[in-house]
Amino acid sequence: MQTIYDLSLKQMEEMLAQKGQKPYRAKQLYTWLYKKRVDDFAKMTDLPATLIETLQNEYTLQPMAEIERQVARDKTTKYLFEMNDGASVETVLMHFHFGESLCVSSQVGCNMGCTFCASGLLKKQRDLTAGEMVGQVMHVQKLLDEEGKRLNNIVIMGTGEPFDNYDNVMRFCEIINSDHGLAIGARHITISTCGIVPKIEEFAKGKYQYNLAISLHAPDDTLRSRLMPVNHAYPLNVLMDALRSYSEDNHRRLTFEYILLRDVNDTDEHAVQLAKLVRGMNAYINLIPYNQVDEHGYRTADERKALHFYDVLMKNGVKATLRSKHGEDIDAACGQLRARHERNQ
Repeated sequence: MQTIYDLSLKQMEEMLAQKGQKPYRAKQLYTWLYKKRVDDFAKMTDLPATLIETLQNEYTLQPMAEIERQVARDKTTKYLFEMNDGASVETVLMHFHFGESLCVSSQVGCNMGCTFCASGLLKKQRDLTAGEMVGQVMHVQKLLDEEGKRLNNIVIMGTGEPFDNYDNVMRFCEIINSDHGLAIGARHITISTCGIVPKIEEFAKGKYQYNLAISLHAPDDTLRSRLMPVNHAYPLNVLMDALRSYSEDNHRRLTFEYILLRDVNDTDEHAVQLAKLVRGMNAYINLIPYNQVDEHGYRTADERKALHFYDVLMKNGVKATLRSKHGEDIDAACGQLRARHERNQ
C-alpha cells in the first residue's frame, strides 16, 4: 500500500479531484499530516467520513517501523528503520549549536562503490520513494515534538546516491519545503552527490534554492578514481566544469566534502592541489573526520594533521571548515548499523 507521504501538495490535489473532492481538501490533509502530525486518518475530523474511509483503504501513514536505535555520548542518534517490504535504512540525528540536523537515506544500499564507505557494504536493492524519505523525517520530528524541538536542517547524505534517485529526492525536497508541509527552508536542505554530472546539469536548470554538496575526497583523478569509481565516468575536469556552470548560473555556493583518510589524502601536497582545484569558485571545503569501517581498512587522520590540512587550505585562499566527530562510539558510518544488523539476521 502506498504511503500518503509520497504525494506532493499538487499530487494530493489531483488525487482528491479524481475522488470528487474540492482542491482545499489537500491543504486540510497536509495540515493534519505535517502541522498536527496525526498518525491516524480517523483523527482528521474536518474531512468527510467517506474520504477518510477511502484514504484508510488506499494509503498508509506508517511507511516504516523503527527496529533499532543507538545513542552516542554526544547524543548523536542513529535510527534503523524497516520498510513495509522488509528492507532497512538508516537515519542519523545530529545536534549542533544552530539546531537539530537530520541525515536522510535515499536508497536501500548503494552501487557507487566508494572504497571507504560503509553504505556500499550492501549493494543497492532499490530506490526509496519520496514518502519513505519523508517518513524518516516525520518519525524523528514526532520524537522531537515530545521535547519541544524542531528539525532545522535536512541533509540527504545517508545511504545511497541521491542523484541516482533524482525524481524521488526532488519530490521529497518539495514536500518538506512546502509552506503547507514541514516548511523547512530550501537553504536548510542539502543534497549531496558523488558527482553524477548529467543530474547536476538537470539540477542546475531547475534553479532550486536547495544546497548542493559534492563528495570530492581527492584532488586528482588518479587518487579519486581509486577511492570513487564514479570518477571513471565523470573525471574531475568534467565534474568541475559542470559545477562552475551550476554555481555561476544559480549564484549558489557549493560545499565540497572531503573525508580525511590517514596517509591517503591528507598530505600538504593534497591540500595544495585541492586549493588549486577549487580556487576562484564560490565554494568552501568541509573537512570531515572519517568514521572508521573495519571492512575497508582506512583510518582517520589524527587531529593535529587535520588541523594542519585546514591551515594549508586557508593559507592558499580557500575557505574551509573542520567538522567535529559525531557518534564515534556507535555504528556512525553510513550503512554500518544496517550492515551489522543484516549480518546478524
